[in-house]
Amino acid sequence: MMAKVLIITGDFVEDYENMVPFQALLAMGHEVDAVCPDKAEGDSIATSIHDFEGDQTYTEKRGHNFTLNASFADINVADYDALYLPGGRAPEYLRLNAKVIAMIQHFANTDKPIASVCHGPQLLTAAGVLKGKKVSSYPACQPEIEMAGAEYIELPMDGAITDGKLVTGPAWPAHPAMLKQFVALL
Repeated sequence: MMAKVLIITGDFVEDYENMVPFQALLAMGHEVDAVCPDKAEGDSIATSIHDFEGDQTYTEKRGHNFTLNASFADINVADYDALYLPGGRAPEYLRLNAKVIAMIQHFANTDKPIASVCHGPQLLTAAGVLKGKKVSSYPACQPEIEMAGAEYIELPMDGAITDGKLVTGPAWPAHPAMLKQFVALL
């Protein structure tokens, strides 16, 4: 059975963490809507590319433009079967948007599958939906994940973990593992 998946994204989302799940889920036959607050279908967002080049943290470069295929203001979260939250810089400001937080809480409260990678769990901590969960993310998010009452799970960058209906991973190299686990929940 094919699912209808919502991706909440925004300017300076990590390029791969946005595009790879979007295209992979579409290729599998799922319906995927990518939305951003204050933007409409056909608008684009700027992405960033994070890479691991031997420094103490990732490097950041300008990525591609990504065209949204749905309007944030027009969606009804009850119409979706699952939620995907990419990382990058976007979660830093998206977590300040009350409508985004309410959407995330809907998916958690109705026990629908949620996948989140890298800095995406910042949105989950802000939504207050991680208490008692086992969660991975980019290592810099560990303190806020623990403050949210979750157990931080350290994984290799290509690893992922599922806890109930929540799938998380540390960064874009985790896509194969994350997508496999996420699709198993759909």
